[in-house]
Amino acid sequence: MFKSLSDRLNTTLDKIKGQGRLSEDNIKSALRDVRMALLEADVALPVVKQFIQRIQEEALGEKVKSSLSPGQTFISIVKKELEHTLGEKNETLNLAAQPPVVILMAGLQGSGKTTSTAKLAKFLKERQQKKVMVVSTDIYRPAAIHQLETLATSLDIDFCPSNEHEKPLDIANRALTSAKQKVCDVLIIDTAGRLHIDQNMMEEIKSLHQATSPTETLFVVDSMTGQDAANTAKAFNDALALTGVILTKADGDARGGAALSIREITGKPIKFIGTGEKTDALEAFHPDRIAERILGMGDVLSLIEEAEQKVDKSEAAKLAKKIKKGKGFTLEDFKTQLQQMKKMGGIGSMLDKMPGAGKISAGMKDQVNDKMFVQMEAIINSMTPFERRKPEFIKASRKQRIANGSGTQVQDINRLLKQFMQMQKMMKKMSGKGGMRNMMGMMNQAKQGQGMPGMMPRGGKGKKGFPF
Repeated sequence: MFKSLSDRLNTTLDKIKGQGRLSEDNIKSALRDVRMALLEADVALPVVKQFIQRIQEEALGEKVKSSLSPGQTFISIVKKELEHTLGEKNETLNLAAQPPVVILMAGLQGSGKTTSTAKLAKFLKERQQKKVMVVSTDIYRPAAIHQLETLATSLDIDFCPSNEHEKPLDIANRALTSAKQKVCDVLIIDTAGRLHIDQNMMEEIKSLHQATSPTETLFVVDSMTGQDAANTAKAFNDALALTGVILTKADGDARGGAALSIREITGKPIKFIGTGEKTDALEAFHPDRIAERILGMGDVLSLIEEAEQKVDKSEAAKLAKKIKKGKGFTLEDFKTQLQQMKKMGGIGSMLDKMPGAGKISAGMKDQVNDKMFVQMEAIINSMTPFERRKPEFIKASRKQRIANGSGTQVQDINRLLKQFMQMQKMMKKMSGKGGMRNMMGMMNQAKQGQGMPGMMPRGGKGKKGFPF
């Protein structure tokens, strides 16, 4: 997410970080690089100008000159300005109105409105324990209604039926009545999009807005459209009075221009960010955390929150208890850990949130990916229960049988067993005397980019592990 912007900014800031003294010349030189990084990220020109101007005013002040670590102070100014541009703080949905609270989803065709409607419904159901109903008023796009119905059914969320022969206004009014009858807390209305802004579309959505009086009107926009996303959002806001933005496809956006332009141009907060195709790939938008990710500082808070939501606590407690009693860490436990990581969005999602992740080379990232973890799980599944408990008995003939059963090669089995033994040693350290101190030492090692044991990249002879 925002990789090219992050790489450019970090290269610039690394140059200035180690300098014992900052002059007007090297501050201006750094700001030129920052300006180029923002323009290449497709950030709107007025936003770039204001961003640079505000940093310059602070960076040339006494605060930086008198600082004992001027490079770090300059970075903190950039971070503060990124947060300001992105919106200062997380803006939550207003759900305090008389139920059912109506949320109207607006946006262009292809922006991800229907998927975002389902994602938001799931988010409200699971995170805020709300009873949610969804309805589609998109009578123009083939299969739009069916798509939302399929998603709602898979998520066990109330769906109000509609068809292409009805008028959007009639559908919305009927859905509102149905949501009241079923005592729903929230009704999310998915509206029709167009390939471009046109008068008919605006009139239709205005009439829907007027009839349903939504508490939240969210503009769904594809982050990969860059500063065009901000301009489209402004056009919608002029017609509809938006309350917020959902930024989709952020996982495929290496630039970040949309995220940095929308708030400044529209004055409307980004409330959610879509980070993948799955229905749980929707995150509340925290400007401070996104700023830290852009600057390579990681996003440990989001990682912890994700673990709280998605990790099976009973399994984690069972493993902790087992290790504490000194019963050892088995391949079955290792497999459970791989499955828990999968629930958290996979290794790519976790890596993005770890401090120093930006400094990992693309080649190394390619070596440790979700396919590798799928392969590991397949290998463990091909073992007998005895082999999972006692991997030391896995010799040549057993390795060949496991390789045949999992569609892998013997060297893949050897690599997995080596990684498992490293993980086993780490678990032993954590369960022994001074376990917490040992764990903190390993976390500190990871933070410095030296890697955690147990995660050796493919062909990693002599290389250090990944910083997990």
